[in-house]
Amino acid sequence: MSEFDAVEARLGAIVDRYRDRLESKALYGVETLGRPGGRAHDYFIGLRTGKRYVSLYVLPVYGRPSLLDEISPALRRRMQGKACFNFAAVDEPVMTELEALVDRSYEVYTSDEYRRLVAVTSRRP
Repeated sequence: MSEFDAVEARLGAIVDRYRDRLESKALYGVETLGRPGGRAHDYFIGLRTGKRYVSLYVLPVYGRPSLLDEISPALRRRMQGKACFNFAAVDEPVMTELEALVDRSYEVYTSDEYRRLVAVTSRRP
């Protein structure tokens, strides 16, 4: 198994922990998991394998940036944009921290407050 395959497998394991609770979809070539029957752009997590790195999208951190307040500089360096984390190699301490962030993000994603936020913002013109 190459290092890149190991990254894909490790990030895939994070995503797989939520497969039984969420519906699999595709958005712009990104495999996503979201609420059953939910809109395509209202997803929880997405995984995309590119040519140079594997990207994990954790959408609740976009809507609730305070989730990122206590992340380490090492994890923050992996960020691209507001909700994407890129990896070309497995860094287990960072992956473990990312798992904890994903767990906190899932709690936010499934909260009634977050659902109302998404409902209001999806109605804007």
